[in-house]
Amino acid sequence: MMKTTLPVALALLLLCASPAPGQSNTGEPEIGYLYPAGARQGTVVRVLAGGQNLRDLKGVLVAGEGVKGSVVRYMGRFLRLNGEEIKALKARIAEAKERLKSGLPKEEKDGKDGAGGKGGTDPGLTNLSRHPLLGALKDLSLEELEFVEWKFLKADPRAQPNAQIGETAMIEVAVDSDALPGIRELRLLTARGLTNPVRFEVGQLPEVREPQPADPRAADTEPFELPVVLNGQITPGDADRFCFRAEQGQKLVIQAHARSLMPFLADAVPGWFQPTLAVLDARGREIAYSDDYRFDPDPVLFFEVPKTGVYKIEIQDSIFRGRDDFVYRICLGRQPFIRSLFPLGGRSGEETVALADGWNLKDAGVPLDARPGPGRIRYAAVYRDGWVSNRVPYAVDDLPEIFETEPNDAHAEARKIALPAVVNGLISKPGDKDLVLFEGRAGDRVVAEVAARRLNSPLDSLLRLTGPSGGMLAWNDDFVRKQGHVHREMGVLTHHSDSYLIATLPEDGVYCVELSDAQGQGGGDFGYRLRLGPPCCDFELVVTPSTLNLQPGRASVVRVHALRKDGFQGEIAVRFKDPPEGFDLQGAVIPSGRDQVRMTLTAPNRRFGSPVRLRMEGCARIGGLEVVREAVPSDDMMQAFLWRHLVPSQELVASVIGKGGRDRPELLVEVPVRIPLGGSARVRIKTPHIPNAKGIVLELSEGPAGISLSDVKFMPRMVSFALDAAEGAAAAGFSDNLIVQAFMEGAAEPAKGKKAAPRRVFIGVLPAVPVRIVEKQE
Repeated sequence: MMKTTLPVALALLLLCASPAPGQSNTGEPEIGYLYPAGARQGTVVRVLAGGQNLRDLKGVLVAGEGVKGSVVRYMGRFLRLNGEEIKALKARIAEAKERLKSGLPKEEKDGKDGAGGKGGTDPGLTNLSRHPLLGALKDLSLEELEFVEWKFLKADPRAQPNAQIGETAMIEVAVDSDALPGIRELRLLTARGLTNPVRFEVGQLPEVREPQPADPRAADTEPFELPVVLNGQITPGDADRFCFRAEQGQKLVIQAHARSLMPFLADAVPGWFQPTLAVLDARGREIAYSDDYRFDPDPVLFFEVPKTGVYKIEIQDSIFRGRDDFVYRICLGRQPFIRSLFPLGGRSGEETVALADGWNLKDAGVPLDARPGPGRIRYAAVYRDGWVSNRVPYAVDDLPEIFETEPNDAHAEARKIALPAVVNGLISKPGDKDLVLFEGRAGDRVVAEVAARRLNSPLDSLLRLTGPSGGMLAWNDDFVRKQGHVHREMGVLTHHSDSYLIATLPEDGVYCVELSDAQGQGGGDFGYRLRLGPPCCDFELVVTPSTLNLQPGRASVVRVHALRKDGFQGEIAVRFKDPPEGFDLQGAVIPSGRDQVRMTLTAPNRRFGSPVRLRMEGCARIGGLEVVREAVPSDDMMQAFLWRHLVPSQELVASVIGKGGRDRPELLVEVPVRIPLGGSARVRIKTPHIPNAKGIVLELSEGPAGISLSDVKFMPRMVSFALDAAEGAAAAGFSDNLIVQAFMEGAAEPAKGKKAAPRRVFIGVLPAVPVRIVEKQE
């Protein structure tokens, strides 16, 4: 035990139960993968969920309509068995399978049970009797027995244990026959709260799974008839093969879904599963290959069948890695596929029909939904003979729309336009460039912004702005899009190839904007939308994480990101949109000029029987008008041990677990707290009763440079502390939310003959403290 008293620890635990900001909470339940990662309309499937801290499963939460989930069984953690255990387990599995095949009831009076033999417990399995599967083999289905056999007896010896996906649960997912095709998100609910969301795809085609474990002879089995979805997992060095039968002249689309299912794997390089696809003929010769689709790591093969016969599809990782979370789905058939649209969007409120290019398209015209409303980035699809194509993005804007006219490669040929406008165009061939002219006045601020790559175009844009005398005023190649529209694939694009520039015009005259491909490429699918005009100040919001596990009446940290557009620097107030009663935000303002700020969210002082869906929004005044934007729930994911990405989720969901009924911590000072440079300010916070504060330590989490916390005083129902700002720490006017975290420090009870080891336990966070740095008063 720690030397500090247990009542103190319990009292501080009442402050909050959120993980320490910036560090992992090993008690949080997490999912690393689902397998299979999708199902056909009108089917019920058993799905394996791999993750950690998955014990005490309570249910399955699905974002989106037409899909429901339920828990089948917690299946535990993979164990490496010794020879005696392997021998005993083989015998017990054989007996359990025989019992199922013969139709015998589970409770035969022959002395047999799931972990023992006749007349008693098999010593070979004594140490495994507590495992959720190995301790009760007689209760398992044939499917579960085969999983045990695969996982414990036939596992690839090259596979390395991984704590992030070390535990397995089986769930059942039911998909309605009229469920719309597309992505859903699944979370598991445990006694400790909700897991992160993981994508699950609803499809239209018949589905099959690779044999487990993967059998290289599987490709020699009976060929599959098309269309079909192939589900599998790539293990280390694995290459999965499937046979299919096709007829001469068929135009097949072979599309792998891997990264689209699991955008980033935190401890894999380059940070995701990189599948490759190949088609082999009957003699095993490779006749088609793809390792990506344009800038997307998930490959697509467009395969026109040369002659009727049997072919093989092969999938593997490009650098021969493999793990249980290298999950894939391959859609194989004559389904429609859109390669490109033109134009890549339209004006809000105006009817727009885009021309689609691709495979197996019956009609080239695709109506775009441009009705007024939220959602600047929307998605279109083609329906043919009952099948739906891939979904492709397009943009909806409020500005007038025009189309480029060729030739416009030279200044003398360029079209002069009135600003503001959106120019729709194509870099139609390698070396092509499009020029646009506009009249400008000295002192005008002008923005040129390209939307192409985020709208599925392969264009890698390059922008140049030249003045009336022909001199270069500004240029941009790749713009890291902190500004821009938030949409489903934001955070997944790792090449920020859309260009953006903003400039002040030095003189009156005619200016020229030149757009080209930075790699000198071009073609009929290299479309773009070029926005030209004065700054259009705006913002969008992203909130992380998308899953919150709260305790009644206690604070938890959330981070809200402001994606500012065209130089907007104003203050943004954040609030809940139609929240359930009792949810509160502390520090709910993003100060002027800040791109992100941490806030605290406090749950109601009562337990909820089911997860709660929340919505947040931001409000700011721009040009004298109130502008409201809904916050997009997202998760902060890591790629290749370093790069971090905000990946949107479909819902912001909170679970409220634990006992309520106690006082909530509350700030007892006027906010923002004004801290003078070179001075200090005192903060008081009402807390639950604290009988003894010995061993309690308060610290700032990610505090700004030069700002520190000192002189902590505990009272029975209050804690106070000083916030100090060193001279030169920050400019007067700097604003932020300070997050104060609490720890219990002490020494663990030493073992006999050993020295007591120091111990530090994170307890929680106090409500966010808004502060503002001010000039010191003399």
